[in-house]
Amino acid sequence: CFTVDGFAWATAVASSRSNFVDGSLRILPFIDLANHADLGTEEVRGGTMGAFGTTKGAEIRTASTKTYEVGDEVFVNYGPKSAAEYLLEHGFIPKQARTTAVSELTFEVDQEDRFYDDKLDILEFETYDSAPMEPLQSFDVVQEPGRDGEPDPAIMQFLRLAKLGGKDAFLLESIFRKEVWGFMGLPVSEANERGVVEEIEAACTKALGEMDAIEKDAGINTSADADTDTDAEDDTSPEGLCAVVRQAERKALTRTSEYMQREREALDLKVYYQERRLKDLGLDSDWDPESDLGGLDDDGLNYGQTRLPGGGDLDW
Repeated sequence: CFTVDGFAWATAVASSRSNFVDGSLRILPFIDLANHADLGTEEVRGGTMGAFGTTKGAEIRTASTKTYEVGDEVFVNYGPKSAAEYLLEHGFIPKQARTTAVSELTFEVDQEDRFYDDKLDILEFETYDSAPMEPLQSFDVVQEPGRDGEPDPAIMQFLRLAKLGGKDAFLLESIFRKEVWGFMGLPVSEANERGVVEEIEAACTKALGEMDAIEKDAGINTSADADTDTDAEDDTSPEGLCAVVRQAERKALTRTSEYMQREREALDLKVYYQERRLKDLGLDSDWDPESDLGGLDDDGLNYGQTRLPGGGDLDW
């Protein structure tokens, strides 16, 4: 019969022993017994077996520098997961996951936005053919060695659409409907970009504040988390592992917030839609009265021209 303890056990077994193979999570006999190792291992992948190689299966590959002897334990890699995901799904945090700090931020298109229906239509039909986007989206913010806190470009793209309004609302017209999502991949206007930067900064500040409040209510000494990498690196207690996750999430949020502060100070240095459009039309250069009076440049072009009439190199 069903019991809470039995359900918890079954969930833990399925979560900790499954591997993502061929697009699905699968529990693979024997392979599910393999432990994780950071170095010299790869994730389990799909393969074939049998005399004719036609039976679907799975395979374990190792790095070229890794060799096994008879009787050695075989390891696999559980994949590029955050510290929180390793703790939740496997009950431990490998050293490799501790060097990468990950947190999650959630954003939503404001339902009171006068252009809400237009933006919803774009997210549903004009983003990705096989995976329409919802107006509520969660994104990972990552901080790892060699990165400066820059957020995922997908966050910026989604928020530029969410913040689109005012003088930029013309991009929501039906004539741009097939192109507007692509436009959001680059800065639209200084006002729009400022709204995006401030939204991400506010989300990071809110998340850090909520963590502080929870830890204060629980009586957790947050100052001890700063020494997790040194003093508690080998601490496998629930408290020690949770401290590792807290530290990682704080680091990711803090680095992202610092990056967005620098972005806010450099808004006037960015190239926006209007300037890009004028450049595409050849109208971004200074006006020369002599050229306007019929003078031609070395290529035989007048002011604002990018090619001669009929010079489209068309093969008739």
